[in-house]
Order: sequence, then structure tokens, then C-alpha cells
Amino acid sequence: MSAAPEQSIVEVVEENPPAVHVLHHVDQYLAIGKESGASDIHLSVNLRPTWRRFGTLEPIWLQADKLTAADTERLAMSFLDEAQKKLLEERGDVDFAYTNENGRYRTSVVRHRLGYDLVFRIIQASVRSMDELGLPPQLKLLTQFQNGLVLVTGSVGSGKSTTLAALVEEVNRTRHEHIITLEDPIEYLFTPQGCQVNQREVHTHTESFGAALRGALREDPDVIMVGEMRDLETISLAITASETGHLVLGTLHTGNAARTLDRLLDVFPVDQREQIRTMVSESLRGIISQQLVPRADGAGRALAIEILMNTPAVANVIRESKTFMLPGIIQTGKKLGMKLMDDSLADLYRAGLISADEAVSRAEQKPAMKQICGVI
Repeated sequence: MSAAPEQSIVEVVEENPPAVHVLHHVDQYLAIGKESGASDIHLSVNLRPTWRRFGTLEPIWLQADKLTAADTERLAMSFLDEAQKKLLEERGDVDFAYTNENGRYRTSVVRHRLGYDLVFRIIQASVRSMDELGLPPQLKLLTQFQNGLVLVTGSVGSGKSTTLAALVEEVNRTRHEHIITLEDPIEYLFTPQGCQVNQREVHTHTESFGAALRGALREDPDVIMVGEMRDLETISLAITASETGHLVLGTLHTGNAARTLDRLLDVFPVDQREQIRTMVSESLRGIISQQLVPRADGAGRALAIEILMNTPAVANVIRESKTFMLPGIIQTGKKLGMKLMDDSLADLYRAGLISADEAVSRAEQKPAMKQICGVI
């Protein structure tokens, strides 16, 4: 038995006791996930339809039928267009932003030995402001620079894209300049306010991040947002752009400020690193590292954040390749708006927002965190 996309999760469950049969279209699963506060929907061979809610991956319905290879193939073909089907056939995977009447979804369809798997990341309908996200007010300073490099880092699913969009929206709201975003795929849609905003999608509007970044530098931009700095070419161009009068906002999959700088520098050949260290020490404006931690009450996730602001001391550490000293500098730089991840976790624990187990498991200095949380 199928359900209409607009039905609520309660109606779907009530119409399908005791098991929930395979629904006809991906839109039905997406509507259910969006209504219930899920961040991702997984439709995989030999598994029940699954969602990620509050950071936890679990079946949408415990009594649901498992999806067969025929089910996931039918679901995939029900919403892919001809170009995407052709790419899937040729390459074995396709990534894009899917839009229906209920919203936008970052979408991945892959072919593997058992069949097709579909994964959807639910994108919020509107760009939330920095205040709405509860980001520290000192981060607004990072959106006021005319040039330099600002990095948002964290693991997959840590909210990097949401924070990056909020930074871009702050620029859009408070400045009168030209913003270019380079994304794979385009997620949040920006409505020009004070700024002219152009959004380009890698593989749709341009060949690669590197090609898009080279092109962007010829389009008279003031602010460039790079959705992912994933290779030497993109990182090198981003650093160069930040040095030549552009504010560059980008992301990396790293856990804290020290590891971010190590990752940024380690992609370069050894004979270039001294020069790159000098360039980064001068162009870096700040690093925001974040985690989304399940709340103790089970009602969502809390943001834990580490903030590094560039200072003469930070620049000196970068030039001398002594990033192991950064935690101490951040610790003593609280008056400048800096904050260690462990201090953020400790604050969330003391406020009763996260459990001691979560705080300890995510801490860099676990013995110290155990003492704070009273864990033996």
C-alpha cells in the first residue's frame, strides 16, 4: 500500500499495520523525513528505509519491509532525469541537488554489487542567520574583512554547510559587494540583499572547484565561498585569492584548528611549504571547528565549537610550523574571542545540554574532561 507525499508519518504508519510496505516514490520518504526532523534519508538494498535523526542512524519503521534491489532501482529511476540516468550508467554514481515541491535535498545515488543505494541530505528551506544558529557574536568579525581566509571545519554532518551559509548571508545582509559561491552541489539558495550573489555548481556549471576558482578570479568578486577545499589546486588557488584582495570562505574535513593548518600545509610539496606557511600566516583570518553533539534530553543536537582568530602569536606559530602550540594560544586568547573545543564541550555539559559520556568521548583531553564531568 502506498501513501501520498503529503501524508504525515502517523498516517502512513496507521495505514500500514503491522508492516510498512515499500512506498512508490522517493518524495514520500523525503516528506516523512522532513516532517519528523531527520537530517538524512537512506534507501539501501536489503535494509529497511532509514533516517538520521539527531545524529543517530535508525530505521524509520521497525516493522517496515526491507528494500530489494528492484525496489531501490525503481525508486532511483522514478526521480532521476535522463542526463542523470546516463551519468549513473556510465560512472556508477551521481551527486546533485534534488528539488521537489517540499524542498531541496543533497542527493547521492550509487551503484554497487547489490544494486542501487540512495542517500538524501535534507536542506533547510531558508538560510538561517548566525544569530538563529546561536553562533558566537565574535564570528561576525570574520565576515567584515576585505580579504583573507576563513575556514569552517568538522566531520561529515557537523553542520559546516549551514555555518558557511550563515557567514555568506551575513556578508549578503551587511555589505554591498559581489559574492560568488562554488558548490558541489548547490545547497542553500541565496536571495541577493545588499550583495550581488552568483552561485555555481561543480560538474553542472563548471568542471571542477579549481576551474571554477580560476574563473571566479576573473569575475571581479569580493567574497568567494568554496564549498570544499579538497585538493592541492583548490587550496593553492584559495590561498592565492585570499592574498590578492578577496575574502575566501571555505571548508575542510578536519577536527580542530591545529589539524586544519596541518592538513592545509601538508598537501603542498615539501619544497613549497615554507613559502605557503608564510602566505597562510598572513592571510588566515580565523578557523571555526565544530561538532553537533546529541542533547541529553534527546531533543536534537547542541553545537560545540572551537574558534581560532589569527594574531601575531598564531601567525608566528604557523610560520615556524609549531601548530602543536595552538591549543595553548587559544586557551589564553579568550578575550580575543577564541575558544577550545574542550571548553565548549565542558560548557555544554555544565549547562545540562549534553551527557558526561558525550563530553568525554569527544574531548581532546579526556582525563581533564573526566575530572570536569566527575567520571571515574
